[in-house]
Formats: sequence, C-alpha cells, structure tokens
Amino acid sequence: MDYLKIEERLDRIERLLTNSKDVLTFEEACDYMGVSRSFLYKLTSRRQIPHSKPNGKMIFFEKKKINIWLLQNRRKSKAEMENEALQYSLKNRK
Repeated sequence: MDYLKIEERLDRIERLLTNSKDVLTFEEACDYMGVSRSFLYKLTSRRQIPHSKPNGKMIFFEKKKINIWLLQNRRKSKAEMENEALQYSLKNRK
C-alpha cells in the first residue's frame, strides 16, 4: 500500500476519533478549529475562549463550548434582514 494512502487513512481515523470526544487537548482544539497554536495561545492567555487548566499547565477545551464560541456574533442574511424590515414596516403602519 502506498504511504500517502496510509497517511490519508490515519488522518481520517484521527478525525473520527476527535469527533467522538467531548474534551479536546490543545493540539486537538487547534486542529478542530483550524487555527494555529500561536493564535489559540493568544486567545487563552487573553481569556477570550473558554478553557480549563486543571493542573495549572495543560489546557483543555470542551467541544460544546468551542462550538458556541465559534458561532458567536452571527450575521443575518440579506433575506432575514429584508424580512425583519418588512415585518417592522407592517407592524408600524399608520
């Protein structure tokens, strides 16, 4: 078997294993979020992302809280904004 195929299969297996976990290590969180180590360190040091340091050194992340953090500051679509404007104008008709 080709080394490239083996590596692809291992990557796929690692992703599947990570998807089943509720708590991620620092490295797993970087991969899961698609960010660099330095960026994630900045976020944790500034306390901008929820994380835990149970022994004062290693950093862990709860996947559910990461998802909430990633999806914050949602932007409305153009259709949603147009619908809200229409509802507002119909409601405030005189």
